Amino acid sequence: MKFSLEWLKDHLETDASAEEIAAALNRIGHEVEELDDPARRLTGFKVARVLSASPHPDADKLQVLSVDTGSGDPLTVVCGASNARAGMTGVLGLPGAVVPANGLELRRSAIRGVESNGMMCSVRELDLGDAHEGIIELPDDAPVGADFADYHGTSPVFDVAITPNRPDCMGVYGLARDLAAAGLGTLRPVAVPQIAATGPCAADIRIADPEGCPAFYGRTIRGLRNGPSPDWLQRRLVAAGQRPISAIVDATNYLMLTYGRPAHAYDLARLDGPVEARRARDGETVEALNEKTYTLDPGMTVIGDSTGVHDIAGIMGGAHSAVGETTTDVLLEIAYFDPERIGVTGRKLGLASDARTRFERGVDPAFLDQGLDLLTGLIVDLCGGTPSEVVRVGQPPCEAKVIPFDPGLTARLGGVAVDDNEQRRILIALDFAVAADWAVTCPPRRHDIEGPADLVEEVVRIHGLDKVESVALPRAEGVARPTATPLQVTERRLRRTAAARGLNEAVTWSFLPQADAAQFAEGAQLWVLDNPISEDMKAMRPSILPGLIAAAKRNADRGAAESRLFEIGRRYLRGENGHSDERPTLGLVLAGHRTRRDWASGKACGFDAYDAKAEAMALLEAAGAPAANLMVMGEAGAQFHHGQSGTLRLGPKTVLARFGALHPRILKAFDMAGPVMAAELFLDAIPPRRGGRVFARPPYAPPALQAVTRDFAFLVPQDLAAGDLVRAVRGADKQAIVDARVFDIFAGAGVPEGQKSLGLEVVLQPQAKSFTDDDIRAISERIVAAAGKLGGSLRA
Repeated sequence: MKFSLEWLKDHLETDASAEEIAAALNRIGHEVEELDDPARRLTGFKVARVLSASPHPDADKLQVLSVDTGSGDPLTVVCGASNARAGMTGVLGLPGAVVPANGLELRRSAIRGVESNGMMCSVRELDLGDAHEGIIELPDDAPVGADFADYHGTSPVFDVAITPNRPDCMGVYGLARDLAAAGLGTLRPVAVPQIAATGPCAADIRIADPEGCPAFYGRTIRGLRNGPSPDWLQRRLVAAGQRPISAIVDATNYLMLTYGRPAHAYDLARLDGPVEARRARDGETVEALNEKTYTLDPGMTVIGDSTGVHDIAGIMGGAHSAVGETTTDVLLEIAYFDPERIGVTGRKLGLASDARTRFERGVDPAFLDQGLDLLTGLIVDLCGGTPSEVVRVGQPPCEAKVIPFDPGLTARLGGVAVDDNEQRRILIALDFAVAADWAVTCPPRRHDIEGPADLVEEVVRIHGLDKVESVALPRAEGVARPTATPLQVTERRLRRTAAARGLNEAVTWSFLPQADAAQFAEGAQLWVLDNPISEDMKAMRPSILPGLIAAAKRNADRGAAESRLFEIGRRYLRGENGHSDERPTLGLVLAGHRTRRDWASGKACGFDAYDAKAEAMALLEAAGAPAANLMVMGEAGAQFHHGQSGTLRLGPKTVLARFGALHPRILKAFDMAGPVMAAELFLDAIPPRRGGRVFARPPYAPPALQAVTRDFAFLVPQDLAAGDLVRAVRGADKQAIVDARVFDIFAGAGVPEGQKSLGLEVVLQPQAKSFTDDDIRAISERIVAAAGKLGGSLRA
């Protein structure tokens, strides 16, 4: 929220500087994101009077001005503004000044042969508004030679981040109250004008939706004259980032920004029949002030009359009944709307506004009468007119909340000792009522106060968060024990291993478009959010892969065709009884070329399913899975290409990972050029290590005796997986056989139909003594017997 120092001092009597106020706001929990002094941007701009104006000798649309700056001889300035004339007073930018609107540094230069010593400036060039039809015209009594920043009354502007639980501080007065409580000045009371009402309200105000709109106050003002708001009001709105529109609209915005109380003004001539707070009808539409048309439903509260909707309640008014230059009669609305209803409506419509921000967080329900009188008085002062009596329909929820409080709780919870009398003073200064027995009555606007802990927070922050001392947590004697969980240790190891293998870590959203999530749902019901951050992120991801595929697609679209991405995160499934089931998972995607073309190998080589399998095996081994015991099986899922994919299992039922080439249907759905390899490791399925021991690499002891290598060639059934044969051979003698791998696959001449030849290299490691021929012969027989159980026979 932005506001100027002069605006704050209307409500806080203080001599503190802008820097001291900013420090105090930070100290009491209101973060100042920026403190901007517009006067610095206006350095070098002076109030100047045009003494003479003559046509430029070499340009039809330019004039040569003689300008008095109040010191020394008049300066010659070339100007193209149509309103430049002798005798007028304006703003001159001298050489060296920087134009705020575009950052241009002014210099002395010749324009069409005539030297110009600066520039006469427009409102837009000084970033003071949108007007640019001509240069600024100041009153004749403006002091020539004065700094324009001092004359204009520029004031430092604060940009404060208001936390969502403090809607009472979404107005300048709320922040002034907190600063006064912190001892930075004296809070000025709200000067509510006494309105001399004449006659009854010309509008029939009703409520048909008391849940959405518990209270609706209003009055009419007749015979007013709408026009531009005065400079002081426009200056404050511009400081707050608002665009001045007209006196009536600016008055409603000023009330909201000053007191946190949104209001609305309707052109009374455009209303027909009773003005009613009601539920919208299904399919009803309204054109809002942002010139967009919205379709409503019965879950939304609106303000309407017999012709239709004129206001999306608490969010934005309608264009049909908006006030304009010709407006002479208005209906003022001050209402209390249900915060939850406002939030739901705004999210459904995708419509944000300053009013919605305040209403959905909770405005002061006790400020309706005061707010209406303040708005009425301001509009009458600016536009004239005759106000009517107030119509009050409904009752705002103003029930007082009483909380029993123990002042000793401040030291126990807040970590700082504050005297009881000081605690009482702070609470009273914040508008709490404190009884002798410390029963604290909360003001209705403080929706965030729910219990004694909240009162401790109020006392501590006003006392000063910087006064809370840093205290070290107690620590046991000796070496600190590890704090990471086994899963966290595993994830750290997997990150290091994946990075060492050339993979790049990605962090993608846990939310997906429903269409993308459905591709990986495996027939299960998706988790769909009722309140997503956007309509494109409504489904919780059932797999890590969609986000990685989309990331690889974005990379390819930007010229990075090769992607080696991995991510460790959670996938979300529907558990029993509809509860969320979060499962730790590692996903990886390999897209593009594994090796680029070069003089030695020729064409570039792409990734294949074996690359994805190799990555999955290496990562599973790093995670502590018994990689040597894993079975390679099919059924990787409909997302993978049949025949180019598989699963890694510990037994026939426990799936630890799936890998392979993504199915063309998936690539088409993501508009991704293929082929693309992927793998997904299910970390929750990896069995824990026995005894809960921390994973550690065993110490390396080189064998004392030399290993022996033997090659075997087996004829096996065509459909036998090579991995199954390798696993069987390794298990033939677990002490002597330390490794086995496939070095040849052949099917063709000399191999019976329906069979293939697999060549295996087997490494035998002697332990206490060297192998004899009989030892090697016995081991070889056991190897052949193990292969025979799978239908294999030693090839002649």
